[in-house]
Amino acid sequence: MATSDNTDDINLQNLKVEESTAPQSEATSGAASTDKAAKSKKEKPKQEKPKQEKPKQEKPKQEKPQATAEAPVEELDFNRSQEEVVQALDQWSKKPSTLNKPKPDEKITPKADARNIMITSALPYVNNVPHLGNLIGSLLSADVFARYCRLRNYNTLYICGTDEYGTATETKALEEKCTPREICDKYYDLHTNIYKWFQLDFDFFGRTSTQKQTEIAQDIFWKLHKRNLIFNQSVEQLYCDNCQRFLADRYVAGICPDLACKFIDARGDQCDKCGKLINAVDLIDPKCQICRSTPEIRKSEHLFLDLPTLSSDVQSWFQKSSTTGHWTNTATAITEAWLNEGLKPRCITRDLKWGTPVPLEGYTDKVFYVWFDAPIGYISIAANYTDDWEQWWKQPNKIELFQFMAKDNVPFHSVIFPACLLGTQDNYTIVNHLSGIDYLNYEDSKFSKSRGVGVFGDHAQHTEIPSDIWRFYLLYVRPETQDSVFSWADLMSKNNSELLNNLGNFINRAIAFCEKNLAGKISDVNQLETPLDQLFVAQITYELNAYLEVMEKTRLRDGLKCVLRMSRYGNQYLQLKQPWAKYKGSDADRRDAEISIALALNLVYLLSLVLQPFMPTTSDEIRQQLNINESVYALENAFRCYLPAGHTIGQAKPLFKRIEKALVEEYRLRFAGQKK
Repeated sequence: MATSDNTDDINLQNLKVEESTAPQSEATSGAASTDKAAKSKKEKPKQEKPKQEKPKQEKPKQEKPQATAEAPVEELDFNRSQEEVVQALDQWSKKPSTLNKPKPDEKITPKADARNIMITSALPYVNNVPHLGNLIGSLLSADVFARYCRLRNYNTLYICGTDEYGTATETKALEEKCTPREICDKYYDLHTNIYKWFQLDFDFFGRTSTQKQTEIAQDIFWKLHKRNLIFNQSVEQLYCDNCQRFLADRYVAGICPDLACKFIDARGDQCDKCGKLINAVDLIDPKCQICRSTPEIRKSEHLFLDLPTLSSDVQSWFQKSSTTGHWTNTATAITEAWLNEGLKPRCITRDLKWGTPVPLEGYTDKVFYVWFDAPIGYISIAANYTDDWEQWWKQPNKIELFQFMAKDNVPFHSVIFPACLLGTQDNYTIVNHLSGIDYLNYEDSKFSKSRGVGVFGDHAQHTEIPSDIWRFYLLYVRPETQDSVFSWADLMSKNNSELLNNLGNFINRAIAFCEKNLAGKISDVNQLETPLDQLFVAQITYELNAYLEVMEKTRLRDGLKCVLRMSRYGNQYLQLKQPWAKYKGSDADRRDAEISIALALNLVYLLSLVLQPFMPTTSDEIRQQLNINESVYALENAFRCYLPAGHTIGQAKPLFKRIEKALVEEYRLRFAGQKK
């Protein structure tokens, strides 16, 4: 495609990679457009900071992806003020900060002179194979943020692990005719393999069925008991006479008692459709999940946490945490709804065998309920990682705790778990920043393993789509403000437009031009005199700071879109400077072309940094093409001159492949599920 006679009309999605993009003569529109773009504008920049909408309490809306053949062209201006230009150029010439790297096998502990960040993602049930919605809801999101924090040289610990106790594991063991321990071992390996393929970079991935879990959970229980925050009460439970056992939690299912829901497969603790917590005895037409018979109601003695007594402490803590930290609107709204309704006593024991044993006499035949026990897993997993775990979990003034989860897990992390820790008066670290997001649905349905609907973690690696592309798209549609949808057509569209035509196009054309025409050598660009070059540095600095702002607030989807916007500016800059024409001209023109390419390649290096949290393999490939074998520099709040004069780059190679319609149609049919 030939370039337009007017550079303002350039379709950046259709720029060719080669330098032979029908260059115009420097004496005509190319020079004129360069002068026009170089004028520093005083008005406010057109770029608006992304805003978060408050989640509505009515029936949740769903973000529908716009799967078009080409992404719409975005109007871009180099419109920084003169003051911004001066500040950016001052930072440009300063030496970049190096990236801190822990020594091999070094345990990460808090440091006095650093920002100490602890990150957790909701613990996945060990016997559930995670689907794409589970991944973006917690694990992948937390991984992206952890990678970002490390790039910022924050002292970062990212922990997670499998949630292994409870009814679900016992039920699965019965189904597969093995012990709960054998189930946990089998599925723990499955989880670790899936997360390895998706490049989740945990500092430690543990499990909850450990001795440390027993010790810490029982210690928290005794401290609550000592303060009279635990009491016993006789409760009605469903009992299966055929199985000779009480049916705790997910041993029973029936119709949701909420008249507005009436989901036919609600479980005995929570409805997976409306998200409301349920008392099993309130289910309509309940059935034992083991033998499918109808259970009867009997009484059993259980222990309760006195949440009403802890309510004021939780309220005070929540007000401070949610106003000083970064909480999603979804997380805040859910927590406020719970607190405004008034906290009620909550049962913390279950009639099961597989779990953390209750140490109180008279209740030793019971185990702790999974939602009292499971969040304590964050602490025990840290304790299994390092003997110095209390430095992370009992120094709240020195630690920032970020927790990532989907909205159904929010109340357990924002109300119940904080109440337990506050109740101990043991100076525990409690969540400062809570990223609770909405649901990712699949096409026009919901993910369902039993019906074969949707892509699960063990399916993705058996497609022709690399893990980086999966990561990119899941983060592009991350449901940060409302439910969103995974769409095969939209995945194809975003890959072909945003990655291939925008990001890949810019990186390839810059590296290929330098390799072919400049012997792969980087020119000296410490001193910039051309107005457009100066504006380019200022504009990228501005875009970088927009990226940092949203990433600090865990708005990861907006962060990814900032990366793509930087790349668009790179394409726009090259199109305005037209180095493919200038390097054939006078000595001054050739020097200008060398500077343009050197600036573009420095942006390529910056893109390898800001892209690394989202697409780590692609980030490594970019650095290899720049002939930089490992990540050297930290991510700062200024665009630096990363590539020294005389540096020789590597060989240009395409970063992305076009995804064809036939392939996504094949996958759409493969993962559509069983037909009725």
